[in-house]
Amino acid sequence: MKGIRSLSNFSRRLYAAQAAPKLDAAAFSAQEVQVTKLPSGLVIASLENYSPASRIGVFIKAGCRYETADNQGVTHLLRLAANLTTKGASAFKICRGVEAVGGSLSDTVMELLINVTTAPEFRPWEVADLTSRVMVDKAMAEQKPQIGVIESLHAAAYKSSLSNSLYCPDYMVGQISSEKMHSFVQNNFTSSRMALIGLGVDHSVLRQVGEQFLNIRGGAGAAGKKAQYRGGEVRLLNRDELVHAAVVSESAAVGSAEAAAFTVLQRVLGAGPYIKRGSNTTSKLSQAIATATTHPFGASAFNVSYSDSGLFGVYTIAQAASAADVIKVALGQVKSVAQGDLTAADLTRAKNQVKADYLMSLESSEGMLEDMGSQALAGGTYQPPEAVAQGIDSVSSNDVINAWRNTKYYTWILKLKFSSCSVDYKM
Repeated sequence: MKGIRSLSNFSRRLYAAQAAPKLDAAAFSAQEVQVTKLPSGLVIASLENYSPASRIGVFIKAGCRYETADNQGVTHLLRLAANLTTKGASAFKICRGVEAVGGSLSDTVMELLINVTTAPEFRPWEVADLTSRVMVDKAMAEQKPQIGVIESLHAAAYKSSLSNSLYCPDYMVGQISSEKMHSFVQNNFTSSRMALIGLGVDHSVLRQVGEQFLNIRGGAGAAGKKAQYRGGEVRLLNRDELVHAAVVSESAAVGSAEAAAFTVLQRVLGAGPYIKRGSNTTSKLSQAIATATTHPFGASAFNVSYSDSGLFGVYTIAQAASAADVIKVALGQVKSVAQGDLTAADLTRAKNQVKADYLMSLESSEGMLEDMGSQALAGGTYQPPEAVAQGIDSVSSNDVINAWRNTKYYTWILKLKFSSCSVDYKM
C-alpha cells in the first residue's frame, strides 16, 4: 500500500551499523577507602568508585558544643553563611558558579569550596541579612514538637557543651556580629579538626588539594569542654492534646563496644517503623504498651552517641489520659530486657536490622560520604563495612543486658498540656 513501509524494511532499520564494542569487565577493579593524615593534622579520605559525578566535602569538628556564653547561636548562622562573600569569591559568584555547572563538582567549584571553608569575610550587612533566615528556621522548628523535646533533653541532661542548642537562642537573634563569627572560625576551623573527604576522586589529587589549600591554620584550636552528664527534669507546658515524653540515661561514646550494645538494644526494643507510614506494632515497646492502654500512642527507643558521651532511653507520644501508663510500661519493658528477658531470636533479629540499616545507608553517595567523614573526624581512620558488620555480630546477649543495667540518673522531658497529666517519677 502506497505511503506505508513494509514490515521487512522497518525491521531492517533497527539494526546498528556496527557491533557494539565489548567492554572489559576487569577494566575497573574495586577500590578501598584510602586515608592519609598530614603532619598538620588534616585527615584526607577518598574512595575512587568511578562515578561520573564526584562528591567532596570538608568536615569540621566545630559544632554548637564549642560555643560559649558570648557567642551562643553562632553555629546556626555559620550553617546559613555558606554562600556569603569570601576573600576569593563574592556571594553572587558562589551562587552563579555552582549554578553554572549544575551543582556538580569541578575545579571551579572546588575553588569555591576552599574559599567558603578557609576565607570567609562575613561582611556585616550580609550577616545582618541572615537574621530573617534564622527566625524562619526557628519558626519551622517550633512546628515540630520532637525537635523541641530533643533540644530540651540535651539541655537537661548535660551541664555544658552538649547542652547547647542547634538553634540560635531568642535573646541572641540579631546579636551575632561579624567579629564573633570570625573569632569562632579562627578558634575552631583548624587543620587538625578538619577532614577532607572525596568520593569518586583520585586520592593523590585530593591530597594535593589538602596540602596546598587546607593546610592554612595549624594547631588544635580552642579546647572544648568535656560533656558532663547530670540528669534532670524539664516540663514544657503548652496547649497540645498530646504528651511528648523522653526518659533517658547516659549511655556510651561513639566507637566503643558499649555503643554497639546500645545500638542493638535500641533495635530489640523498637526504633520506629521501617517503611513510610508503616506501623511499629511488632516492637517490644508497642506490644507491651498495647496491653496496658486502648488509647493511641507511639513509642520508640532513643539512642545517640557523641565523642565523649551518649544518651539512651525511650520516647513516647500519648494522650494526656494515658501518658503516665504509657511511660511506665515503656520503662518497664526496658528494665525487663535488662533483667534478662532477651531471646536469641530477638538478638539475632536486632543485629540484622542494625546491619541492614547501616549497609543500606551506604548505598547512596550522600550516605557514604557522611560515613567516611564521621569516621575520619572521630578517629582519623576508616573501618570498612565488613569490619563494622563483624563488630555488630560480636555483640552478645550479656552485652545488651548489661548496657542498660549499668546506667543511672534518668533525665525526664515532658511536653504536655497544662495540668493534663501526672507522672510518678519513682516508677
